[in-house]
Amino acid sequence: MIKCKWALACPSEEHYHDNEWGVPLHDDRLLFEFLVLEGAQAGLSWRTILQKREAYRLAFDQFDAVKIAAYDTHKQNALLSNPGIVRNRLKIQAAIVNAQAFLKVQQTFGSFDAYIWQFIGGEPKQNTWQTHAQLPAFTAESASMSRDLQKRGFKFVGKTICYAYMQAVGMVNDHTTDCFRYAQLCKAQQS
Repeated sequence: MIKCKWALACPSEEHYHDNEWGVPLHDDRLLFEFLVLEGAQAGLSWRTILQKREAYRLAFDQFDAVKIAAYDTHKQNALLSNPGIVRNRLKIQAAIVNAQAFLKVQQTFGSFDAYIWQFIGGEPKQNTWQTHAQLPAFTAESASMSRDLQKRGFKFVGKTICYAYMQAVGMVNDHTTDCFRYAQLCKAQQS
């Protein structure tokens, strides 16, 4: 079975590739989880974040945006001393600020899902990359998303992070065309 080359480095990446990467998400809690995790990844490998994902879920109250938005200095200090997550003050503060901004977006648009999917017209974009090297670092859509998120107060949402987010939550299908998941995700969209 052919898979995207990046997914073959370790079992956790392969499992993530086979089961999650590129699958369209419309659940606000999961969309928020990926927003926090993609921001935490900045400057690090995705493997590092995958290995810390369960610790993140525990440390960040299962990514409950209401709870995170209310984190105080005491909670921030506890997070900074938690070896299970990336202990970067700016990234931890960004998660809190992003939770607050996320809740405002939900109030404005009815859901974060309704807001975030508008950047690609509501339907996953089916790309046709033959090799991983063809994948862009960002697109016009991810740049537009980044600008709007920043305008709404979000942090750690540059255009490259936004494109990685789009890939993760299935807004774009960036599996290479020879990967078994590419056809599965295309077929799922047609159903």
